Amino acid sequence: MTTQPRPRRAPSGAAVLREDITDSLRAAVFEELAVSGYGRLSVEAVARRAGVGKTAVYRRWPSKLELVIDAVSAVASLRIPVPDTGSLLGDVRILLKILSRALRHPLAAQIVPDLLAEAARNPEIAQTLEKALRDTQRDITSQVFGRAVERGELPAAEPADGADAPGADLALDLLTGPLYWRMTVLRAAPTPAYLDELAATVVATLTGRA
Repeated sequence: MTTQPRPRRAPSGAAVLREDITDSLRAAVFEELAVSGYGRLSVEAVARRAGVGKTAVYRRWPSKLELVIDAVSAVASLRIPVPDTGSLLGDVRILLKILSRALRHPLAAQIVPDLLAEAARNPEIAQTLEKALRDTQRDITSQVFGRAVERGELPAAEPADGADAPGADLALDLLTGPLYWRMTVLRAAPTPAYLDELAATVVATLTGRA
């Protein structure tokens, strides 16, 4: 008589990774980055800020680098609503307001410049930041400018161009470049009038009326 093998059970000592602790650790990473920067950030400080032992960190990430990359990637995966006001100008205005609020956040104001400096020395961080700061935003602007094409506000791209929408990359540069320069380099807050003027300039440039 043959016996059926018993189903395998997880080892009694296997750790169950609680999602709430993972979220707390990710939040602690950004707070520590804002205070200490990447160079001085330590796993011990992150764990202490999250109220857990450092073994909780190492169960999830093998190193500080992996911890930071995961935290940044998690933020990058968050989707913001794509504006659809019915006009290109209206959509661009909303995008600029969203971007300015994000850059005005105290954590972002401290973390982004520090990580960009670190990216010059670390290819893995550079790749993660490119995805976090460009790829996600590019998808949003592609949708916004794709709708503008459908409404006839922008010309359709030629099939040979291979572009998602005309001026998608240029539009992203025009949207983010002036804001980043003004808010991160000059440390000047954009006024509503400035955002309106910038939105009109971006639209005029992309529609050939500049």
